[in-house]
Order: sequence, then C-alpha cells, then structure tokens
Amino acid sequence: MSQKSLTNLTKINKKEFMQTIQTALSILGKNNLTMIMHGSSFPSLDEGNTGFGSPNSNAARLFIDYISGIFNSIQLGPAGKTKGVDSSPYTGTAFSNNTLFIDISELTSNKWSNILSTATFENIVLNNPNKDINKTAYSYIFQHQEIALKEAFENFKRKLELKDKNAIKINMNFKNFVNNNIEWLETDSLYEALSVKHNNDYWPLWNDESDKNLLNQKDEHGKKEACQRIEKIKKEFADVIEYYNFCQFIANEQKEDVLKYAQEKNVKMIADRQVAFSDRDFWANQAFFLEGWYLGCPPDYFSKDGQAWGFPVMDPEKLFNVNGSLGEGGKVLKLIFKKMFRENPGGVRIDHIVGLIDPWVYKKGTKPKAEEGAGRLYSSPEHSELSKYAAASIENIDFEYDPDSEFRIKNLNNEQIQKYGSLIEKIVIAAAKEEGCDKQNIICEDLGTLTNPVEKVMDAFDLSGMRVTQFVLPEKPKHPYRGVNVDSKQWIMTGTHDNQPVLLWAQSIDKDEARAHAQILALDLIPGENAQYRETYTQNLVNYREELAKAKFVELFASPAENIQIFFSDFFGIKDVYNKPGTSGDQNWSLRLPNNFEEFYIEQVKNNKALNLPDVLKRAIETKGQNFANKNADLIEKLESLSKQLID
Repeated sequence: MSQKSLTNLTKINKKEFMQTIQTALSILGKNNLTMIMHGSSFPSLDEGNTGFGSPNSNAARLFIDYISGIFNSIQLGPAGKTKGVDSSPYTGTAFSNNTLFIDISELTSNKWSNILSTATFENIVLNNPNKDINKTAYSYIFQHQEIALKEAFENFKRKLELKDKNAIKINMNFKNFVNNNIEWLETDSLYEALSVKHNNDYWPLWNDESDKNLLNQKDEHGKKEACQRIEKIKKEFADVIEYYNFCQFIANEQKEDVLKYAQEKNVKMIADRQVAFSDRDFWANQAFFLEGWYLGCPPDYFSKDGQAWGFPVMDPEKLFNVNGSLGEGGKVLKLIFKKMFRENPGGVRIDHIVGLIDPWVYKKGTKPKAEEGAGRLYSSPEHSELSKYAAASIENIDFEYDPDSEFRIKNLNNEQIQKYGSLIEKIVIAAAKEEGCDKQNIICEDLGTLTNPVEKVMDAFDLSGMRVTQFVLPEKPKHPYRGVNVDSKQWIMTGTHDNQPVLLWAQSIDKDEARAHAQILALDLIPGENAQYRETYTQNLVNYREELAKAKFVELFASPAENIQIFFSDFFGIKDVYNKPGTSGDQNWSLRLPNNFEEFYIEQVKNNKALNLPDVLKRAIETKGQNFANKNADLIEKLESLSKQLID
C-alpha cells in the first residue's frame, strides 16, 4: 500500500507544514479540528471500487495518513446496518455494524484465508455502475456485497472442514466475538432468521403474530413459550444465524484494525448516534417503547403539518424505575451508548438532542399537530395522556404560547431541570465516564429551535452544542450562529451533511443576501483599526463568491470556538450536496471523495475552490489586530509561503 501525505504533490516539507498549522491552531485557541466524513463517502483504491466507501478499508488508511498531523479526528456518520430500500444511515441498527463497510478485497487475502475468490471481487469492481464517478451505487452494492459475503462464508466453512490452519484461527476469534457480544448479537441474528422465514425484513408485515411479538411477552407463560420457539428457530435457521454473526465478526475485526491504525496516527474517530431506532431494534425492544406513540417534529415554516418521522418513543416508565434507577429500557439504551463510546475514543455526536430531553410525540394515525393530540413528552402537564410523564407543572406553562412553542415552559427549578436531564446524566454521561470518556467527548446536535428545557439541561450539564455559520441571520447582531457570538465550548462549522456545501451556498444566494452576509463578515474579520477597508472587502465578497466562501472559513478559525468541524465536501471544494432532507433514493447520501483525492485537492486549491488552510489561518490571525499580527509575524510569513506553494 503506497503512503500519501497532505503535501507530497508539492515541494512543501510535510513536517514543516504540520508544525506550522498546529502552531497557528494553537495560538488561535483551537483544540479540535475534525473532518466530517460519513463511512460511505470514503474513497476506494483505484483497483478496488466496489461502489461503496468504507472507513475500514486500505483506502481509509490512506485518507487517515492524508489528514494526520492536521486534523485530529474524523466525525463519522451512523455505522449501523441499513436496509436495501433505504440508504439513509440514520435508520441503521444500534448494535449491528453495516456490513456494506466490510472491505471485501481483504477477504481475498491470506489474512482471511482467501475465503473470497479474486474473480468474484474483480467482477463486482468491473460492473460497478459508478466506478468512474464519485458516487456510491447503493442498490448495486447492497445486492453484490451479499453475494460476495455468502461466498466467503461458504468457503470459510469448507476450509474449516479441510482443517485449514488459518481458518481454524479465524474460527477461534469468531467464537470469542460471538460469546463477547451475545447480549445484542442473539436478538439481531434472530431477527435475520425471521426475515428469511417471512421473506421480508420489515417485521410489521410478517403474517405471524407470534414472530412479531417473540420478545414482547407480558407474562411468564408467554416468555416460556417464546423461549421454546426461539430454540426451534435457532435450529431451523442455524446457518442463517451463523452467517449473520460471521458477517458481524468480519465487520468488527476490520473496524478495530482501522481504529488502532488511526490512533497510531493520532486521529480519533467520533461516532454518530441517531435519534431513530431501526426496525430490528424496535422489534427486539417493543416492551420498552411507548405503545401507539411516535417521535416527530411540530409544524413549522417548512412543514405546516409537522414531520411524522414514525420513530418509536422509549417509554419513560421503562427508562427509569420509581426510585430513579435505570429500568430495563434504560439499561438497553445505556448499552448502546457504552458500545459507541468504547469503540470510538473521539466521542459520540448525538443527533437531535431534543429527542433525548424534550421530544415532540404524536399518536399513531394522526398528524404531529397539537390539535390532533401531539405534544412534548415531558412538557405537557395539561395533556390527558402525557401528563403523567411531565417534568414541568401547570404553573410552568405560559398559555400565551402554543404547545409547540420553545417559550411555553418557563421558570423551571433545579429539580425539574434534573428530571428533564435524567436520561442525559444517568445514561449518556454515565456511559461515557464508564468507558473512559468525559463530557467533552459528547457533541450535541442542537440545531434549529430549542425549547427552554433543552437549553436549561445543556447549561446544567455543560454540554457542547453545534453552531452552523451558514444559518446565521445577518440582520440579527446577536444571532447564535454568528462566529463572534459562538461560545468557546461549542463546535462550529460552515455546514453539516444536511447543508449545501459552503461554495455552492455562496454562489447560489442572491446579491442582496450576499451583501448582508459580507457586511457582517467585514465587521467581524476586519479589525477596527482597518475599518476603512470594510466596504472594499464587502464588495469583494459580493463580487467574488469564492472569496465569500473563504471568508466563512476564516470566520470559523477567528471565532472563540475551540472546536471546529469541516465537512469533506467543503474542504475539497465539491459543490455536490450529500443529503437533501425529505428525499430518498440512491442519489441521496451518495457523495464520495474521489479516489485521486490528493491530486483533486491540489487542483481545487489552485482553482480557489478547496480550503487553502494556511491562507485561511493567516487571515484568521490577522483578524485579531495589528499587535497580535506583529507578535506572530514569523508565523504569518510561514503560512503565506505555504499557501503560495500550494497553488504554485
């Protein structure tokens, strides 16, 4: 495997480059610089593009080499097993890994006893419909990855029968993996067996009520009968279960190998915990969910009827016992977070933190509107059905506001705030501590409208949220997403996987909006001593949108925030959108980094599209004023030299 570095196509000394960048980040008060890169977006080796990226591949190792010494972490997307009909990683499983992340090229090697034929692997690469473009081919690889893995499994069993020494060693590790993970692997593989039995992996459509409720028994007699049925299913579908377990074993082995490699390069992985539960997890834990209720979003500017997500809601009475200890549902949720913190030393990003503190829920068969019975699970003391779960009291309600208003609940006392935050404290933070992490390893996706209880809990537990500068409203000087207003503990970024790339955003907004953004950037990035240049700077950003995009990067590094995330499309200057919320199909969640990413980066920098990091850091230092710049004159000179070398 050839090794690449960030700068090996230039005359820049890698060590000097890294030291200069790290010095600049340090004097700007930055502790973390993170690349956001979902698993499927990783590049492939030229000879191994099967149609899907993997964070567990040799190509991923090259990318880790590429960013090491500059970025200190990678923010991954959810890593759970997805469905053939939905490529969104945010509907994946909580425990099982996505087997599409298995690097099947490795299975052709002696390390895995050559259990996959080279011919099968090469045929998948050859017929990949997207082999020449930086897009995943989800439907294609979902089908052909399964073909390859089944062949590998059959060959593995055959080699065991032939007493192959390497296969025997692999089998020992396989058995250890199953024994060590039986708590979740047994239920997930059992679901797989029933999916085969019913020829459908969506359990609500199964035609056997006993199978639907196999793990949802209410009495001892039902549980005893269920145990007997489970043993029968295990025998009848033993091969299906073993195959499922084997694929999970491979995925786990490869994941651990790359995590070790990344740690050696001082790059940490950050996981992403979605608010949703997969079909598999819903089926296995039905007893812990609130029957007849779903998680959604109240009506807003974008959706007059609200967003009916259809995600199950955990029953508060199953999360915690009366004495405050963890209930059976709470224990399951804590296991999810413990596994994530254990496997990802960089921490966990929690998607839609509102869903863990003050979720909006609606009844099955209705729209998520208050007039149809929807409400906030812990903020509806006046609700006929939800009142028993309320952390707030009637006295806390300001009835001038509608039930979905962020201002409706007010004047909470410490006891109430602790009740709202009990899931955060006793499950998320507790899981992090038990796995050797602290609160700094928890990143809360708190974008959009936050209710008063959510803000109070985040303050009480000193949690770090996210600030997307692309969302700033220029007409509001105190807007929380404006760089100068961002608190030091927050994570700041130009955009996430749901946004337009910053270059596309800058080029798509009209002239008036561009001027409004440019004017506040001029105020924030041009020191007062140089105020006479602000209008010229503003006009330049309006006329040259690549400069507007660059200014948004300078805003990140000039802000008080100590933690910065950059989405890979922004770093490389790719104008394609990764995810368009509310849409589905193979084109969504499909953007990948090109295989020749280093050459691509250099070309994009030269065209003023990709992030020229030395130049942006130089400009960020200069925003601090002439005295600060004079103290760091040597560093500014080095950054300027590196910037020029990148584009020469």
